[in-house]
Amino acid sequence: MQNLDSSTIYHWLASCSKGIESILSNEINELGGEVERETHLGVHWKADLETAYRVCLWSRLASRILLPVHESQVSNVDQVYEETRQVDWTHVFSPSSTFRIDFHGRTDFINNTQFGAQKIKDAIVDRFRLDTGTRPNVDKNADVRIEAQLRKGKLALYYNFSGSGMHRRGYRLQPGLAPLKETLAAALLVRAGWPALAAAGKHLVDPMCGSGTLLIEAGLMAADIAPGLNRQQHGFEHWRGHDRKLWLSLVDEARLRRTAGLEAMNSRFYGFDIDARQLEAATANLSRSGLAAHIHLERRSIDQLRVSKDVIEEGGMVICNPPYGERLSELPQLAPLYQQFHDATMQMPEWKLAVFTGNTDLSRVIRRPLDKQYNLVNGQIETKLLVFGAADERSSLPKMSMIRGPVEAFANRLKKNLKPVQKWAKRESVSSYRMYDQDLPEYAVAIDCYIDAAKVSGQQGTSQSGAEWLHVQEYVPPKTIEEAKAERRLLDVLAVLPEVTGIPADHIVLKRRERQSGKRQYEKRSSDGLIRHRFPTMEGRVQVWVNLKDYLDTGLFLDHRPTRLEIAKRAVAQPGMSFLNLFCYTATASVHAAEAGAVCTSVDMSRTYLGWGRENFDLNGIDTSKHEFVQADALQWLADCSQQYDLIFMDPPTFSNSKRMEGVLDIQRDHVLLIQQAVACLKPGGTLIFSTNLRKFAIEEEALSGLSIRNVSKWSVPFDYSRRPNIHHCFHIQMAE
Repeated sequence: MQNLDSSTIYHWLASCSKGIESILSNEINELGGEVERETHLGVHWKADLETAYRVCLWSRLASRILLPVHESQVSNVDQVYEETRQVDWTHVFSPSSTFRIDFHGRTDFINNTQFGAQKIKDAIVDRFRLDTGTRPNVDKNADVRIEAQLRKGKLALYYNFSGSGMHRRGYRLQPGLAPLKETLAAALLVRAGWPALAAAGKHLVDPMCGSGTLLIEAGLMAADIAPGLNRQQHGFEHWRGHDRKLWLSLVDEARLRRTAGLEAMNSRFYGFDIDARQLEAATANLSRSGLAAHIHLERRSIDQLRVSKDVIEEGGMVICNPPYGERLSELPQLAPLYQQFHDATMQMPEWKLAVFTGNTDLSRVIRRPLDKQYNLVNGQIETKLLVFGAADERSSLPKMSMIRGPVEAFANRLKKNLKPVQKWAKRESVSSYRMYDQDLPEYAVAIDCYIDAAKVSGQQGTSQSGAEWLHVQEYVPPKTIEEAKAERRLLDVLAVLPEVTGIPADHIVLKRRERQSGKRQYEKRSSDGLIRHRFPTMEGRVQVWVNLKDYLDTGLFLDHRPTRLEIAKRAVAQPGMSFLNLFCYTATASVHAAEAGAVCTSVDMSRTYLGWGRENFDLNGIDTSKHEFVQADALQWLADCSQQYDLIFMDPPTFSNSKRMEGVLDIQRDHVLLIQQAVACLKPGGTLIFSTNLRKFAIEEEALSGLSIRNVSKWSVPFDYSRRPNIHHCFHIQMAE
């Protein structure tokens, strides 16, 4: 343990985010410390107590300042305890102070950090009891924090000199939706070169400012304000060697520098964001930072970015931390966002640009010279800071076509598909259709077009701005394909879709297609509970609600379109026909039948989808009181059914939980029983339409002897699915005469 003497040169460890060790070393040297080495733990340095206080007060980059207490090699749990117990802890802190242990690392003999912390705690408590007859209490919000590092048999014990994370400056009580740590924000500004620009009185703009962290950190730098000045607690306050008089003298000095810095500051700061909640958080944070008079906040989208001409002429930096697609569903809207960023910042062609992103592919649309790039980590996400120079001739060129490189093959295939399918859709008055279904294995997506009936006037199937939406489903790539490569291909697809189809990026919805189990397929996918992509689309003579965002499926299985139209046709030909729709989903087949005059019974286990079905009836002005909606396990309901129907449609899932079928429905194994039970519910001359999406399905005709089975799969697959004829199997089944 180091001697507790204010004149002593101590050894210290400053921890930091990965990737900023070198600039933290520079900062420590500038503050008077002497850097010894950089490691994965942070920066090791030495300095006297005054310099350590100064680093705690002025470091913008360090996460914690740690004072080494003890270091030793250990090979078992008992040695961890004994090495900790031999430290004279009464010389480090008082037994009247509360303490906690932060344990990091694992070994063969300690593979649980909670257990490791417990052993360290026991040793400290026992040493206090031995020396003083009393013990300090443990508390989550303790006065004293002891940090233990155990790696490769080396135990290192530290006194947490700075206390809680140094990113907690005291101004950010409202973090916003995607908070950026203050220390990381400061590192971005240093890497981007902001301190030199601030010293020259230049300005800063953040067009996607969120809760204002980048703006405030930039303002603190420009105004020469110590980032630790507003911190309410410091770890050294309960350290035995604390020199309160020395510390307060440094605080007084920092306050004088703050006053002078604010008076001398010429830089102006502008923050914009489209989200009112983010700006509300930024405003509250600004009020606590002391910079509210110097930072202008305004609600404005990136494509409406406006900065006064005199500010632009004086020069500065644009820096932002735009979203970069941590969630798959965000990607369609992000590519145009980066393009808008490039276009908006062209009004400041001489300014420096800095973009912090976890997805450099999205940044390809920024057509400025890339001066530097730095690898960093934001939480668990690997990120880059891209620093661009002044615009050049290439920057002002018109937006380049995104159809270049390997994705050109996908674009060409999509163009080839679109011509005949759109011509067919217009001729047949089809409003929603499939335009691509993993035609090229390396671009494994399915793309469907849905037309909003409420926004279309005139002939159905025609295109009208704002009415068309694309629903893109990414099939989970095989493990043999690298995740980065699969994501790059997906981004390429999203980038070229607006150009090929003419449908804007904000009308593209992306989902990942994977097998769902239990109730997950019925659950909302959006976190805020809002239905943002629900609209009616036409099919034949009816409208149905589709929802592109909130659920795994949209509410309309497009490949069953011919079957639904056939059901409507049969209902017209047989007024008053009784129709049973099993596993009815959103009851779209029932809507067709009811609109044509049939009396319908719709059965599904999901209350959500049955409610959706009722809304489909209401949308078409159909009186639901004349029809039956049954929430039940269709298997059990069918087994108990005593009624008979003219027409039954059954499209069961490939797999499903069911008490009757030993907990799992296997459609290949169980279809014979299902068909037999359904046929038993048919009126004389009635028909069962049985369909399944199991690609390798084979109907067991021998086990179904006595039935007339007609395979209509080829007919039932619509034109827009003709490139994948095995999308489903469909059979018309009757009692044999």
